[in-house]
Amino acid sequence: MRPVPLIGVPSDRRQIGPHPFQAVGEKYLRAIIDSGVGLPLMIPSMDPALDIDSVLGAFDGILLTGSPSNIEPHHYSGEASYEGNLHDPARDLITLPLVRAAVARKIPVLAVCRGFQEVNVAFGGSLWQKVHEASGFNDHREDKEQSLEVQYGFAHDLALTPGGLLAGIAGSDTVRVNSLHGQGIRQLGEGLLVEATAPDGLIEAVRLDSEESFLLAVQWHPEWRVLENPFYLGIFRAFAGAVHARAQSRI
Repeated sequence: MRPVPLIGVPSDRRQIGPHPFQAVGEKYLRAIIDSGVGLPLMIPSMDPALDIDSVLGAFDGILLTGSPSNIEPHHYSGEASYEGNLHDPARDLITLPLVRAAVARKIPVLAVCRGFQEVNVAFGGSLWQKVHEASGFNDHREDKEQSLEVQYGFAHDLALTPGGLLAGIAGSDTVRVNSLHGQGIRQLGEGLLVEATAPDGLIEAVRLDSEESFLLAVQWHPEWRVLENPFYLGIFRAFAGAVHARAQSRI
């Protein structure tokens, strides 16, 4: 019997009282399990960071999650971080090199929200720290005063790249998604192809320009009630296909 694929999920390092804790949003773990991708296991975000090669040797796939924190801007520009911007330096230490190393090892990667931004920065791209203050762009943030049902409800359409991976999953060139982010891609990372854009032109999904390595990154949250949304489920099923192929090749 083939073993269940193991999916590495880098954690957030959170200060709770006097002690640091490692945390991963349960909705991401549930989506990995419910969609049949595999068994999620936490990759601790430590300072100094864990050895990347040792970490990756255990996994058949990597999921980069969303988070309340943002990447420290010194990783992608000379701009200072704005006051009140929440950061997680330990997560940056593990995720940015992890993306590049996973691709080099042909380990499938699915990235969501902060993870989407980590992928872009890992490949040399840059970010808008506040999309809503950048000329020509809309406000993509959720209303945190509303219920989770409203926050994660459909917010806008996406234009999917014709012939792309997401267009194939959706069976259409347009689809509706949620929107819960304040930052976004400014300059696209090297080797990444645009898979989807918002109505204001903001890049909302990318994939690696490679036939050998699976890397898909999306700005919205397909993990939310993944079994109730065929498009969201299709994203995780595409990831599952790549993960299971990787696991099979290692037997």
